[in-house]
Amino acid sequence: MTESVHEQWMRAAFKQAEIAMRLGEVPVGAVVVMDEVVVGAGFNQSISMVDPTAHAEMVALRAAARAAGNYRLTGATLYVTVEPCLMCVGAMVHARVGTLVYGAAEPKWGAICSTIAAHEAPGLNHRLDVVSGVCEDECRELIQRFFKERRRPAGTETE
Repeated sequence: MTESVHEQWMRAAFKQAEIAMRLGEVPVGAVVVMDEVVVGAGFNQSISMVDPTAHAEMVALRAAARAAGNYRLTGATLYVTVEPCLMCVGAMVHARVGTLVYGAAEPKWGAICSTIAAHEAPGLNHRLDVVSGVCEDECRELIQRFFKERRRPAGTETE
């Protein structure tokens, strides 16, 4: 079976999430793609940067805007391993991202389908297309493994 274009770019986002995991950050990764090129990439850095806005999506959007020379990322596709929160959805709307593709739902903070459909709020002057569930199992497993390891009592190990 051939890998879809969405799966290809999600794998790039997943690599960013793996970097976050190695650094002790919540393992969420994101890439922004324009004209079939990654123009921005990021992973969660809120802990290391001591910045509550340093989510993977925000880091990737900032990098993409710098690369594009414009804060408007019209036509861009943002790939992220986990459903974005309200802050990140707001940033995508402001940036005029064309499409959001995400892996796993985030039942506590997700603002696309889990807690609210923020991208569909009345009065928004931009709408983005959403594709969910791309590489969902791998994305969910990584974040679940991270939190399982964090909750493990010190000195215990897995087999």
